[in-house]
Amino acid sequence: YKREGRWQIMIHGESYKPIVAEAAKTAVGDGNVYERIFVARLLLDDKDPSRIAGAVGFSVRENKIYVFKAKAVIVAAGGATGVFRPHSHGEGLGRIWYAPWNTGSAYSLMIQAGATMTQMEHRLVVARFKDGYGPVGMWFLLFKAVLENAKGENIEQKWASLLKEWEPYGSGKPIPTPLRNHQMMADFRAGGAPFFLRTDTALQRMYQEAANDPKKIREIESDAWEDFLDMTMSQALIWASDNIDPAKTPSEIVLTEPYLMGSHASGTGAWVSGPEDVAPKEYFWGYNRMTTVKGLFAAGDGVGGSAHKFSSGSHVEGRLAGKAAVAYIMDSGAAPSVAQDQVEAIKAELWKPFENYEKGRTASTTDEINPTYLFPKMALHRLQKIMDEYAAGQGSQYITTEGMLDKGLERMKLFKEDLGKLAARDLHDLLRCWEVWDRTWCAEAHMRHLLFRQETRWPGYYYRADYPTLDDKNWKVFVNSRYDAAKGEWALEKTPFLSTIA
Repeated sequence: YKREGRWQIMIHGESYKPIVAEAAKTAVGDGNVYERIFVARLLLDDKDPSRIAGAVGFSVRENKIYVFKAKAVIVAAGGATGVFRPHSHGEGLGRIWYAPWNTGSAYSLMIQAGATMTQMEHRLVVARFKDGYGPVGMWFLLFKAVLENAKGENIEQKWASLLKEWEPYGSGKPIPTPLRNHQMMADFRAGGAPFFLRTDTALQRMYQEAANDPKKIREIESDAWEDFLDMTMSQALIWASDNIDPAKTPSEIVLTEPYLMGSHASGTGAWVSGPEDVAPKEYFWGYNRMTTVKGLFAAGDGVGGSAHKFSSGSHVEGRLAGKAAVAYIMDSGAAPSVAQDQVEAIKAELWKPFENYEKGRTASTTDEINPTYLFPKMALHRLQKIMDEYAAGQGSQYITTEGMLDKGLERMKLFKEDLGKLAARDLHDLLRCWEVWDRTWCAEAHMRHLLFRQETRWPGYYYRADYPTLDDKNWKVFVNSRYDAAKGEWALEKTPFLSTIA
């Protein structure tokens, strides 16, 4: 293994994930693997609504709806992208850092099932290579590249004093991700932009240290390019189109739009039980990684309050959830009861975009302009506009206020009414329709959490301009929420932060 930091080794997720997936597929058998199915709803026990009973999804290849009955369910989907308006739009739409196919179903499924969620205000904003959004961690940690502004000033050194305003977190080593962003934003306002990662000086220094050894130089070049050719090929293409050789020319860096995720440098997700041997009684209710819905477990991005898992930690969390789910099944006994009318109602709802299109398509001479429905791409742009302008998106310099969030939630209510008129011409459209709904549930939860937390807890991720400072006295707590589907109401509360590490 090659270390790239005190706690980290270089990983190649795009290489090992297929290996792990193949092992899992072999273990359960081909006949027990259902692929290309979009899971849109979780089922609750007809006799006990606080207990999971299965899931419902539709095929994106055939006109089929699948109903899965289950004693336990593990939600291990990715976080949420596309909730906020990205830098790249038009022909570049979809060119973002985190996976564009992660639409927040991990959160929306559990929210609608009544699971308690935590830290849904804790979004992630990261520094990435401009336009290609290639990763920079290896360059910072392994290659020791530095970030400079247009004047050649080292950002970290120039704004070191800024960190003192955010103690004790400002003394963290390495500098916490949001505070690094905070330094960049301060320099932006001071006229220092654009920003550049000195890939050129970093590589030249490493070449010198290699003493012109062709084998060592080839290894350095392989490390430098593998991240992009394997994971973010568009970054290599952008360098080529801009006549940039990273060994000779520094590369521009920007801060991304916000993402919602629970496994990187942020902790959105479900409020789950901890392990019996470590968690205090307030954080334990029988089975490790079980949500507040009995039999519903989560892992990876789906678990809140436990950031920095990345791929290896998420893999471990999946094993923990799997073992705990088996223990729950062994203890719980009888299979849950699923009412057929619950299933039929979900099926009708899932197919409704087809119905909307068929009913309204003759109202105009072109599909794209119609007074009776809207397509998912139109809805996505509307959602992203609301979030960017009212919920501290990159277009608003990551700033929001109580008034802006109230207005955003008002617009969100009207937007959700219009989503009832989403239309689908085919299965791909249908997939996109329900992805928009996933993102919308995430967006609303995020705004409500931002509004509830009256402080700026993570400067560099977002700023509450009306509460611009850190308030550990009142807000060193988890913000938890629960959606009551029967009433259509949200309830938010403070949950005490109890340290499990001395």
